[in-house]
Amino acid sequence: MFIAMNRFRVVPGYEEAFEAMWRSRQGRLAELPGSVEFHMLKGPKAEDHTLYASHTVWESFEHFQAWTKSEQFRSAHAKAGENRGKIEYLSGPHFEGFEVIIHEDRNGVRADAA
Repeated sequence: MFIAMNRFRVVPGYEEAFEAMWRSRQGRLAELPGSVEFHMLKGPKAEDHTLYASHTVWESFEHFQAWTKSEQFRSAHAKAGENRGKIEYLSGPHFEGFEVIIHEDRNGVRADAA
């Protein structure tokens, strides 16, 4: 299993526009094999930003890589430039990728994922 995250530091006052952008975005992940789930997370507020993170779970790193090379990926990100000036960030998105080495389900069943 592989988890991909992008962290966004949104300048105060732009949170509503940021959330609206994500809510209106057409999801394309389910069209690809290996996509498990997606979450948009809202984190803590600091003086200079509110932290958000997009969080996708994939069956494998290879499935995630296939997503980044797909037409669905290009389509999902095609309108990213349209929001320039409508939303302010402290910096661009920060990507983090994680290979899951231990997984525990809601029943407490734990397994090595490697």
